Amino acid sequence: MNTTHILETLLVSSHRLTRLAAQSTGSSVSSATWAALSVLSTDGPHRIGDLARAARISQPGMTKLLQTLVEDEWVVRIADVEDSRAWLIAVSDKGRAALAGWRAELAGAMAPVFDDLDAEGWSVLERATRILAARVGVTEVAA
Repeated sequence: MNTTHILETLLVSSHRLTRLAAQSTGSSVSSATWAALSVLSTDGPHRIGDLARAARISQPGMTKLLQTLVEDEWVVRIADVEDSRAWLIAVSDKGRAALAGWRAELAGAMAPVFDDLDAEGWSVLERATRILAARVGVTEVAA
């Protein structure tokens, strides 16, 4: 069974949903900020170059972004035990809280789009999100 078209629709729809939610919030915080915090929150501390690749940001762009994230206390630099010359970047508690707040704001922004779903529709979405979370390694799914 060729399911490529289903996955393509899923990817396009989820990207559009996230983009529309972000636009509707009016937030001026860049998507790169949320991408970096999300990677750090999910995957743990990274070196700058590795974080840039994981968040799909250029290394110079990540270096500049990290200046702001450090100033805002959303990330911290920690010593790399494997290389004393290098630093790892880790999300701080303040950064985790900001990311959680952003995700809640995104969900709230999209709530009106789904207001007319009945119980069966919500059940289907809940099952789909659990399947997706399991496939991509998300372990923290809101109840």
